[in-house]
This record gives sequence, structure tokens and C-alpha cells, in this order.
Amino acid sequence: MMKKYWLAIWIASLFSSCALNGALKEKAKFEKQAIPTLRLADSTDNYLSIDSNFLFHNAQGLWELYVSGNPMELGLKTGILTQSLYAYQERAFFSKIQEFIPSQRKQKWMMKLTKVYNRNIHKYIPIAYRKEIFGLSRYASPRYDSLMDPYQRNLFLHGAHDLGHAFQDLALVGCSSLAAWGPKSADGELIIGRNFDFYAGDDFSHNKLITIVKPDSGYSFLSVGWAGMIGVVSGMNSAGLTVTLNAGKSSIPWAAKTPISIVAREILQYARNFKEAIVIAKKHPIFISESLMIGSADEDRAILIEMSPHKFAVFESDNANYLLCTNHFQSSTYQSDKRNQKQIEESHSVYRHQLLTEQLQQQDKLTAPKVAAILRDRNGLKNKEIGYGNEKALNQLLAHHGVIFQPKKRLVWISANPYQLGEFVCYDLNKIFDNKAHRPASTLANTALNIPQDTFLNSKAYRDYEEYRKRDRIIDHKLKSDQEITESEWQEYQKLNPLFWAVYYKRGTYYFERKRYEEALKQLQQADSCEVTTLVDRKNIASYIHKIEKKGDNR
Repeated sequence: MMKKYWLAIWIASLFSSCALNGALKEKAKFEKQAIPTLRLADSTDNYLSIDSNFLFHNAQGLWELYVSGNPMELGLKTGILTQSLYAYQERAFFSKIQEFIPSQRKQKWMMKLTKVYNRNIHKYIPIAYRKEIFGLSRYASPRYDSLMDPYQRNLFLHGAHDLGHAFQDLALVGCSSLAAWGPKSADGELIIGRNFDFYAGDDFSHNKLITIVKPDSGYSFLSVGWAGMIGVVSGMNSAGLTVTLNAGKSSIPWAAKTPISIVAREILQYARNFKEAIVIAKKHPIFISESLMIGSADEDRAILIEMSPHKFAVFESDNANYLLCTNHFQSSTYQSDKRNQKQIEESHSVYRHQLLTEQLQQQDKLTAPKVAAILRDRNGLKNKEIGYGNEKALNQLLAHHGVIFQPKKRLVWISANPYQLGEFVCYDLNKIFDNKAHRPASTLANTALNIPQDTFLNSKAYRDYEEYRKRDRIIDHKLKSDQEITESEWQEYQKLNPLFWAVYYKRGTYYFERKRYEEALKQLQQADSCEVTTLVDRKNIASYIHKIEKKGDNR
């Protein structure tokens, strides 16, 4: 609970009404520049356009945004085309604050923390990206203007991903990535797959945005994320360089610096090889710990850039033909790092790394469909069923997106909803960036290369899991508010996800609080027999069992 409280404080701090004079002065300077007035040329339910730029909603439910120009133009065009999506994302994000902190009085108090926390964030974001953010923010919804100016609000929203990384035990992030080349790849060329397990609510993940950018400087690129953010979490540029982000163990940040998604954006826009990516990464002070997997068509392999506020390292696999990344650092630089050691010991990061290793040992000659199958795997080591939604799985059934890259071929596959279970939609950057005019109101995808949706979507098990998620929220609410939960409620709840440890743990703690110790012990022992997510969780179970057994000894 304490972590959730602090998370709410820092998320809420993004929306403070405190004026940060530096950012507002800069906004005033931008407003004095000549700002073109934009008008939409075409507008339908699934297609908007302005000049040769457009937003299209494809058959798989992905939004495809195509924009070009200088930084200000990129921001303005993105803003007018994604205005409704941008407003939707802000509502989805802000609703999390209300969920964590229902009290309006506490919300207002916590928002005041922004004056200290975010006082210098604009200084750490390159001027070109600040101009782009300014242009985008002109189309922000006025709904939250009383909390913060739209330009400030968007600057600070770019730090939301970083804040999520500081609270990994809330399941906000648990990403898994793999890269293979040489004998491990079907054609011998580099292939990369990753799950972006950033969870900020179902609504936040509803509208996946594929952003295709042709800037006036640097490389054109494709990235996948959400409306309102110009930063990058997963992407590939026209030179065949890829960037994906994996969180490391961070302390609670007390001052904002360069958001990691902005670092990734600059790498994607201006680097074509490892050397150039490293130079860009090194120059940015950041406020969280992060692994950046960089894939390169030129080098035809991948590396990890491991960054934290005080250390920097580059890790290359000892293995000649693959590289794996979850949420702990692997270089010698971080071997004695206490936070990294704690992450290795207590989290599910090492388990998922072992899962990837096992998959790579079993799978040979990787293709895009084979990588998709790995990303969608719901089981544990040795194919053990560990309960749906278990964070030890590669597919935790909460991912914002899954993505697959073939850099030399300039091919990208992006998963449609839900999670990474939907159809993986293929984009051919060679065709997208060939300077030919795109057909109006049509997808940019090369649908002939799409990977079909997971058959799990049509199963009773999937329907049960979705019902389990609904009931899980109800159970959590009743536990939090100390409401009665009937035996039939518990039984139906557990039947929906019978192999997941948490359904027994919650029932056990419920009985414990009501001094029904014999029933509690049975449930907690059942939880302990399952694949428990983290060391902390297992210790909590053991603690309850010890208390019950001690009570029995004293009778």
C-alpha cells in the first residue's frame, strides 16, 4: 500500500497547479513565433488528413499517424490529427490518480510537490523536442488546465514512463526483450522481439498509436506508443536502427531530468549504428535506471546500453548469436550495485530471463511468427502452468504492446489489442519511406505479412481470465473496505484462475483477519504450493503461515 501511495503522489505531481516560471517563460517565447494555422482537409470516423499528413484507424484497431516537417510543424500536425486521442489518454491517465487517491484534499496537497520535483525538467529536454511538445500541447484538452498549463502538463507527462519504472512492484513495468542473429535466425539476419509491459489501466492501452515521422533533420522512423507523447519506447528508423526500453531497479526519483523516452527518441532520429547511439545516450542525465536494447542493421546484432543516474555501461552478449533483456542489469559495471542485486534477488526479472534462455535453446532458426509465439507464452519454466496474469510469464496478459523487428529488411510487426494476443500487423519501412504519395484513407501496413491473432483469444480460458480480472477488482475493493465476501464469491473467483497463487493468498488473508485460522492456513498453503511471483510475496505467505502455526502452538 505504501508504494501505491507514493506512486499516487508522484503521478499527481505531474498535474500540479504550481507555476514553473521557466517553462512558462519559454512557452511565451514560442508563442511569439509565427505559428501556422492548420485546418483538416478530410475528416471521417477513421481518417483525418492535413496536407500529406494523416491519421488512419486500421481494421485491426491500430491508429496510424503519418507526420512530416520541422519540430513545430510535427507538434502542430500531431496535435490537430490526434486531438481526440490525446484527450482520451489524459483522461485515462488522470483517472489513475483518482483511483489511488480518492480524496480531493489529498490530491491538491500532493500536487504541490511538482514545484520542487519538475522545476527543471524543461532544461533537460532538447529545444527541438520542446518546440514539438509546445505545438502538440496547443491541441490539449482544456479539461485539466486548472491543474496545470497544457505545455507544462505535456512536458511532465513525458516523465510518467520513468515514474512507473520506480514502482515496479506495482506491475507497471516488467518488459522482456530478445534479439537473435546468425545461426539462431532463419535467414541469419538480426531479429528482435519485445513485450512492453507498461500498465496504467485498460483504458490507457485501448488506443495504440503507430507514429511514423519524417522530420526535417535526421532519420525517418516508426514508433509505437500513445497519443500525447513524442518520446519513444519501441521503434525503428529508416537506417534499420531499433530502440526498445527495459526498466531497471530505481530509487524514488526526487528531481526530474531527461525522460528516458526522449533519450530513445533522439537515438532513433539521429543514430544509425551503435557508436552514434552510445554518444547520444551518454550526454543525457536521467533520473531512473534503464536498459536500452539497440539493434543495428549495419552491425547486424544487438547491444544493451545500461543507464542509471550515476553509472553507464554497454553490455554485449558473451553468446555469439543472441541477446536477452528483462529488468536487471547484466554488465560488470552493475555487478556490485545494491539496487541491481536486490532486483535480481527479489523480483521476477531473473525468472523471465531464464524463460527467454529456455525458449532460445528450444527454438532454432527464429522467424517473426516464432518470435510472436515466444512473446505470447503464458507458461513458466519447463512449460509449467503458473496461472494467467502471473508476472513470471513472458506474456503477463497486461502488455501495452508487443513488437517484432527485422532491421535489415526494415520490417516491423506490432500487436493489435488485446495485449500482444491480437494480430501482429506488419509495416514495411522501405515502402512507407519511399517518398511516394500514400493512398488516402488506407492503411500503411503490409497486411500480407501479418501474423494471425493468438488462438487463445477464442478459448474459454481467455474468457474466464477476462472475467477473473473483473472479479479481482471487486474482491480487492471489498478487501480494502472490509466488506463481507461470500463463500460462493470466493469459489467462483478461484475457479476462473485456479493455478494463480494470488487467488488463494487473498482468500487466506481474508480468513486470517476474521480469525478463521484453520481455513486461512489451508488457503495460504495452497498459495505457497503455486508459482509465487516474487520473493517478497513468498515471504508474506510464510509470515502468515508462521503466525497461524504459532497461534496453534499457544492453544
